[in-house]
Amino acid sequence: MNQKTTRTYERFPLARRIEHIVMLLSFTTLGLTGLPQKFPTADISVSFVNLIGGIENLRSIHHFAAVVMMLGTAWHILVFGYLAYVRRTRMTMLPTLQDAKDGLQALLYNLGFAKNPPQMGRYTFEEKMEYWAFVWGAIVMGLTGFMMWNPITTIKFLPGEVIPAAKAAHGGEAVLAVLAIIIWHFYGVHIKKLNKSMFTGRMNEEDMLHEHPLELADIKAGIAERPVDPVTLRKRQRLYIPVAAVLTTFMLGGVYGFVNAEDTALETTQRIVPTIEVYVPQTATPAPTQTPTLPPTETPLPSPTMAGTEQPASVSAPTWDGSIGAMLQTKCGTCHGAGALGGLNLSTFADAMNGGNSGVVIVPGDGANSLIVVKQQAGGHPGQLAPEEITQLIEWINAGALEK
Repeated sequence: MNQKTTRTYERFPLARRIEHIVMLLSFTTLGLTGLPQKFPTADISVSFVNLIGGIENLRSIHHFAAVVMMLGTAWHILVFGYLAYVRRTRMTMLPTLQDAKDGLQALLYNLGFAKNPPQMGRYTFEEKMEYWAFVWGAIVMGLTGFMMWNPITTIKFLPGEVIPAAKAAHGGEAVLAVLAIIIWHFYGVHIKKLNKSMFTGRMNEEDMLHEHPLELADIKAGIAERPVDPVTLRKRQRLYIPVAAVLTTFMLGGVYGFVNAEDTALETTQRIVPTIEVYVPQTATPAPTQTPTLPPTETPLPSPTMAGTEQPASVSAPTWDGSIGAMLQTKCGTCHGAGALGGLNLSTFADAMNGGNSGVVIVPGDGANSLIVVKQQAGGHPGQLAPEEITQLIEWINAGALEK
């Protein structure tokens, strides 16, 4: 019986292993805090949100993990640039035609139509597929995450329909990514054959011969790494480091802009909501400052001094069913309809009166301090009302915000 060899070969240096652990932890945190938001009515989601301490804590943790992943991605780009330009390392993670051939060979071997499995190098076609799937997923999640995190900024450049579309794409990609890790990655790396090289940094010769025979052959032949002249290396470093510094500045600026592109609902609540009375008793509609003038073609109503008991017809206050509901649904329904951006749904009278994440937005009898009026009067809102519509909205609220 041949004794099993104990010789090992380095697969990943310490820096790459730390990078992998950081991305692993951030991805896991994003999955644990994102799926309960994707499926909020599930019992397990409700229990997890309560365990965390509420939806706001859950979202804060989710946002923090997203920032960590963005910083990890930026670091990965800088490392890639260093290896490609300074060290001139072979780009073994790039897909090639040979990967398609290896995939076909593996399929034929697993079905029993080929005698031998494919002979692969440093990275197998499966590992390359996982890597580029992660890259694609990071791009999709980053773009859609920005739209959901900064909806007002997004709508300045894109139609409002992109916000619910981004929410659907973000949630769908999250489910796909989590399933791919659990079903594909866990099986291929941890179940089929426990591969600990990303944690230990090394792989024994038997596993190398089975998983990466071409790389093992290059290592034994002494051609696995390209030699770099020290003088040439220093010249490349002097050129790359300033470029990397500028690139780092831009990427950190991008991360900062991602997080601070606009005010959050929490910040808005802290500035405005404490000044609003939760309940104000209903008050009568204020009397007009001057007597309205009728069009010339209409017969004027009799004045109070005229004989008889006839009095001028009173102008009824607007109601939700009469005009306000239709106006808000037309102007604000894209963001504050079924999607309920910021937790605010203006589809029905009851939903509108419940308010959103920022609290109550309509204070009956107090239009000046109603958050919906404050937002509209500030201007620049995606669903901006015309001045006469704002006046009508204030009149409705001051009259008690009646439904019918």
